[in-house]
Order: sequence, then C-alpha cells, then structure tokens
Amino acid sequence: MTATHVALIRGINVGRAKRVAMADLRAMLEGLGYGEVRTLLNSGNAVFTVPRAARGDPAKRIEQGLVDELGVSARVTVLKASELGEIAGKNPLANVATDPSRLLVAVLRDPDDRQRLTALAREDWSPDSLALGKRAAYLWCSQGILKSRLGEAFVSGLGDAVTTRNWTTVQKLHALCAGVG
Repeated sequence: MTATHVALIRGINVGRAKRVAMADLRAMLEGLGYGEVRTLLNSGNAVFTVPRAARGDPAKRIEQGLVDELGVSARVTVLKASELGEIAGKNPLANVATDPSRLLVAVLRDPDDRQRLTALAREDWSPDSLALGKRAAYLWCSQGILKSRLGEAFVSGLGDAVTTRNWTTVQKLHALCAGVG
C-alpha cells in the first residue's frame, strides 16, 4: 500500500541559481523509489506516492537527492495528502481574503515550530490578518506581500522553518493529490 505525499521545495525556480526542470525533478523522485510523481507547473511542488516499504524521511531524502542528482541545495517540506487536505479545508481566513494571490499559507517544516508563531498571532497586523492552523499559518496580505508588515515579520522571524505558497497553489496541489494514489 502507498500513501500520497506532497513535497514543497523552497526556493527552486525562483532565481537563476536554482533552476530545476520539472522533468528532472520527477525523474529524481522516481529514482528515489517514489511513484505516480506529478509536478505542478514550474513551481518546485510535487505530488507522489510513498511505498509502505520506503525507509527514511522523504524530506531529507529529497533534499539529498536534489544535491546529489541535480546540484541544487534546497529545503524541502513534505506533507501527507491528508495534512494538505486539512490545511486546504480549514482555512480560517477564507471569508476575509478577496484575492487568492495575496492569501499565503506558510507550512511549517516541523509542526512543533507552531509555538514560535503564537507571539505573532497576538499582534494586530491591520489591514492584514494572521491565523494559525495545526500545521500552517494563514497570512492575508491585503496590499501584497511586498507591502505587508506581517509578511516581512513572518519571513524574518521564521526563515527556513516555513515554506510559503499562495492560496491558488495550495488549492491546485490539493486537487492534484485527489488524482494520485
């Protein structure tokens, strides 16, 4: 039996230094023994199945594979499809956000890092908003991430502990999971 997972690879295909062809990423993931590998656009996001017999942490294996096979160092967060489903289904800011490109979901690499977010969640970020979920934080950046005090504080305070995707990407990944496994 296999389980569907999602890899969120931080920082590839953003600048020139970390360009990875999605065909190469798919081949690398398949070489690690993962099945039904699908990527979303040219985004560094992949959905795949993990055989029950697979050993080792998929995030660490993928990070090492990126270095060994593709010559790129990047942080990887891996979620089970069910975790992504919970993130997509329990968005506390869904009724606040009017533009999905300005609604960001920051997925924690380690769920225990959620405690680092509680101080931020207590602050008033108006006109923006921050809400916490179990494995993710939801950031409504009403004027866009570049003009948001919340976005700046969030990124500078958590660094590699999170990887962020906009709401449209989260929904597309969730739909892609439904077709795998």
